[in-house]
Amino acid sequence: MAEVIRIAESASEAPPALPQNVEAEAALLGALMIDNRLVEDNQLKLKPHHFFEPLHGRIYESILRLTDSNRIANPVTLKPLFEADEGMKEVGGPSYLAQLTGSGAAVIGARDFATQIYDLALLRALIGVGRELVEGALDTSEDVAPLAQIERAETELYKVAEEGGAEGKAKSFGEAAMESIRNAEAALNRGGGLTGLTTGFNALNARIGGLQRSDLIIVAGRPGMGKSALATNMGFAAAERFLQDQADGTEPAKSGGAPVAIFSLEMSAEQLATRILAEQSQVTAEQIRTGNLQRQEFANFARTADRLNSLPLYVDDTPGLTIAALRARARRLKRQKGIGMVIVDYLQLLQGTGKGSAGDNRVQEISEISRGLKQLAKELNVPVIGLSQLSRAVEQREDKRPQLADLRESGSIEQDADIVLFIYREEYYLAGKKPSDEDADLASWQDKMNRAYGLAEIIVAKNRHGGTGKDQLKFEGRFTKFSDIADESRLPERRS
Repeated sequence: MAEVIRIAESASEAPPALPQNVEAEAALLGALMIDNRLVEDNQLKLKPHHFFEPLHGRIYESILRLTDSNRIANPVTLKPLFEADEGMKEVGGPSYLAQLTGSGAAVIGARDFATQIYDLALLRALIGVGRELVEGALDTSEDVAPLAQIERAETELYKVAEEGGAEGKAKSFGEAAMESIRNAEAALNRGGGLTGLTTGFNALNARIGGLQRSDLIIVAGRPGMGKSALATNMGFAAAERFLQDQADGTEPAKSGGAPVAIFSLEMSAEQLATRILAEQSQVTAEQIRTGNLQRQEFANFARTADRLNSLPLYVDDTPGLTIAALRARARRLKRQKGIGMVIVDYLQLLQGTGKGSAGDNRVQEISEISRGLKQLAKELNVPVIGLSQLSRAVEQREDKRPQLADLRESGSIEQDADIVLFIYREEYYLAGKKPSDEDADLASWQDKMNRAYGLAEIIVAKNRHGGTGKDQLKFEGRFTKFSDIADESRLPERRS
């Protein structure tokens, strides 16, 4: 084992800041070559780059390649692969492989060796992130961007923290079935119909089962339909339910609510808060802004603000975010605040990581953004609601109800989404077609307007988990508030 000791001695001359255990690496490699069955226990978590000594990493990679092709990996079969390896020549040639198998006792401690190698690799990665952060902070060139450096460092730290979080183990059908049973039990305990987080609307909960973790939900509509209002109402409902469940002692896993993060690229945090307060206090946003309030209205407004002071809803109104920066900030909020839902208002205002934003490049950029939001949903295991604009093609049709083909700029939005919700308010279009007082069609228009007034159709155009269809909600434009319709038996006949 003289060569192993020499490698260890040369490693000890490396910068003391880098933790390593070359002897453990050598012992593990020897154990794997003695008993190839041990490879299965380690290959999911331990990768070649986790080895401090590059030669050991190459040996480990070769062992994986041979065993993956159902061949035996031992000093004899590995020898031809390393005859020309310069690192192997430095330790005496391929005979080094046989020396690694010198201690059969290493087989017993193989799992412990692998764990230590992996842990030390994480420490080195952490040191690497720290060094890059220091070097970047010391850079005072003209193009220095401190906030971008912080976001990049957060992303790298999150990668280090999450690298060992899941080993990708396959679940048996029994394990998957038990998860399904637990979800059904949670839905039953919530009164039925809700397996995910609440949308705040009984009709929509019944159709889609709530907002499922790891899903990307697209809420789309033409300007003026109420996209932001609907998403904000959903976020508020989930955050409020979380507070209520906490007060009732409900287990977090069984709660229909969660802390919510809203990335508002269009409105400021103050504007968004004003909307929520207007909705809950039944005082219009215009009254709040102008101060045109009666004493009772102001008292209601103040009481509502006090009641919602502890609402776990967090607003990031940073303009011009890239999808990478948004994901880094969402990870931070998940770590710090335990968020269980993310809302992005709206998708087309995000930027991709590439250059150029016109023509085909814009299509590619939107594809990158929608794919990034779906990855974020899976990575954080939370529902992500992304608001999206629709193309002007809607306005050219007689029937203004949106279709999946209307999703603006990229078909990848439809492809990446688990659920697509469209908002359609006939009242909005009728208001722009009011005939003159002398027009003979005025009575017909008024009849249509009376039937459409205060109603919104929520069209479930895509649903990976079930059926599609339409539901009607009440919409109060003064307070930007959607709500369930109290008595469906009194609804006007729905248009097909």
